[in-house]
Amino acid sequence: MDIFSHGLWAGALYKAINLKKEKPKLKVWLAALWSVAPDIFSFAPVFIWVFAGVIFGGMSFSDLPGPDSVEPMARNSLAIFRFTDTLYNITHSLTIFLIAAGLVGFFGKRIPWEAGGWLFHILIDIPTHSYKFYPTPFLWPFSEWKFDGFAWGNWWFMIINYSLLILVFLALRSARKKG
Repeated sequence: MDIFSHGLWAGALYKAINLKKEKPKLKVWLAALWSVAPDIFSFAPVFIWVFAGVIFGGMSFSDLPGPDSVEPMARNSLAIFRFTDTLYNITHSLTIFLIAAGLVGFFGKRIPWEAGGWLFHILIDIPTHSYKFYPTPFLWPFSEWKFDGFAWGNWWFMIINYSLLILVFLALRSARKKG
């Protein structure tokens, strides 16, 4: 799923939780931030590399390959893409999430509920990524198996996704006014 949708869906989920939850309320903005963090950490290096190449010369946006030409084998030819793949494996793994949550809980005595945005991100990505474009390595490092979902970049999916987001936020607004 696209990064904006991750933040919006996490925001909607945490707003819904806050409708039912007594004090203290969860920080919706923090849950949304946790939800976009896996993609930010994974793709920031390659975006910085691309923009630096464009800004400082030697590269133009038209030189960049499209997703179909860099998936999955051609991506292995550039170190920056291999690095991105490694970061993607780390940030999209349920195993890594559980280890990180366990360490935070052990040393911090409490896991911030807003960090569930990270878990929500992984769970949403599993069915919304196909083998063709970054299938979600949710079992990494124990298994390379990935679910072949449908591509979130399809126009029909984007229309359905953002339409549902609008409906959900309208429903949340209505529920808040009633409550």
